[in-house]
This record gives sequence, structure tokens and C-alpha cells, in this order.
Amino acid sequence: MALIEAGVSRFVFMRGVFFIVGPTATGKSEIAADVAAALGAEIVSGDAFQIYRGLDLLTAKPNATTLAKAPHHLVGTISISKEMNAEKFRKLALEAIAEIQSRRKLAIVVGGGGLYVKALTHGLSAAPGSDPKTRAKLSKLSLDQLRRRLVDLDPESARKIDMKNRRRVIRALEICLLSGKPASAQRIAWNESVASDGVFVFRDRDELYERINRRVEAIFENDVIEEVRAAGAMSETASKMIGLREIRELLDGKMSIQQCVAAIQQATRRYAKRQLTWFRRQTNFPPLNLSLLSHIEAVKWISQRARLARAPGND
Repeated sequence: MALIEAGVSRFVFMRGVFFIVGPTATGKSEIAADVAAALGAEIVSGDAFQIYRGLDLLTAKPNATTLAKAPHHLVGTISISKEMNAEKFRKLALEAIAEIQSRRKLAIVVGGGGLYVKALTHGLSAAPGSDPKTRAKLSKLSLDQLRRRLVDLDPESARKIDMKNRRRVIRALEICLLSGKPASAQRIAWNESVASDGVFVFRDRDELYERINRRVEAIFENDVIEEVRAAGAMSETASKMIGLREIRELLDGKMSIQQCVAAIQQATRRYAKRQLTWFRRQTNFPPLNLSLLSHIEAVKWISQRARLARAPGND
């Protein structure tokens, strides 16, 4: 890990990493697996939920055929009962990348988790970690109480974050209370961007939405309901995965299966829209519209670019 932590070596370290980022259902996993197979590279997942074991259908993990094309890291490695955040992910991802690079292989980071990807490309802000006692006190408050308190302590964060997202409101308040400074002032304190190569993939909206709709229908055909029914206790982070709440409501008799499918499709489309906005604003990776290319053409284009991000020692 010395290579990772030493600031003077960060450029060399990140030169051996290539990023393939973009919204859900674009086909990143399948393309990345073929690129990795062509280059003898290994894949590190940058997905916030695929890192968990179980719920393979709900989290849209790569299938067995895709996983067999190249070594994959951080897919199904963490217990669903464990909390995850950008800091924990960064540590695990850097360890995986260092291991890959020790074999003089290229590491390809693939995913749509914006904060997780940015934790690698920009490092982390100086915001304090989570404090169980502070979080327990905040968790006792209603969402309206939390909102009012955040408006008082940090009006800028209150304007910028999703105030309907209880977890994010609590985190912003936690940062304020633990550091004595507004969370908004610390969110912009990311480290300088590390020199890195990658591509931002996307598809035309109508095609992407159709792919999302078909994916949701497919997981129901493959019995995602039983997958959720059989899931045990899970962490607060894991419980945020799209579709979990809706399927639980279906199991509780609060909605029909048709309503459940439609609700998950809508939630996923909205998530994809947020991902598109995030990556357009937060990364400098060149965009690639997959709607204009065949799978083979996309793999060829990305492979050519990824070859420039050679693993250290393969000059």
C-alpha cells in the first residue's frame, strides 16, 4: 500500500487504471469484460450495490458468462449486513488495484457509483467519519426536524442535496456537528484530480429507458421476488438499493406485481438520469454514445484508448 499512499507516486499509480463509467443499463459490464479479455486486464467494480453478496438479480450483477471473461474484483465480496461508504470502497478498491498492478496488469474500474468513482479519481474530502452516537441522536428526529436543523446550520447544503433523502440529510448534519463547519464547505475540498484515463459511456434516452424497462421485466421473470423474500437483515446502505422497497411492499400486499414493476422501472430511469448528470459534470472522460456503435465497435474503440493506460512495468 506504500505506492498508494505516497503522494509522489499517485500519477504513476493511476496511469495503470482505466475507467469505464456511465448510467445503469448501458451495457458497461459486458463491454468492460470483453475489453479486459482483449487486453489481459482485470476489472474492479465501482458499483455501490454489486459489492454486496446476494441479491444478484436486484443489483444486476454480471452473469457467469461475463464474469468468466476476466478476473473481477469487488463483486459480491461484502456481507449485506455491513455498511459501505466512499471511504471504505476507496480502501478496498486501491488494495485490489495494487494487487492487479503487482501482476503488471491493467486495472479497469467499471461502474455507475459516482461518489465511489470520484473517491478514486479525486481522493476524499476532509469531512469527518461517521460517529455512532451522533448518528443515533439524529436518527431519532423526524425528517422535517432534520431538514429544519440543516437549513439553520448549513443552508447551502440544504439547497444542494436531496432533502427527501433522509440518509444524506443526516450525513450533512453529522459533518456539521462533528467538525463545527458546514458540510458544503468540506464537500468541495476534494483532492486535486489524479491523472487518469477513461471513457463515459451512455445511450440515447429512448434506447436507455427501453433497456431499463426490459431489465426490470427480466429480473421478475427470473424470480427476483423470491430473492428479496429470502434476503436476511441488511445494513442501512444496502437497504437503499433500487427496487428493494417496492418488492417488500409487494410482499406485504401493498401493491400489485404490475404496479411494482412499473415503480421500479420509473425509479431506475430516474436514477439513470441522475447518473448522467453526475458524470457529465464531475468527470473529464470523453463521452461515447453506444447507440451509434455495435458492441464489437465499442469494444474496439475503448480497447484502443485503454491501451494508452498501460500498467506500470509494461512500457
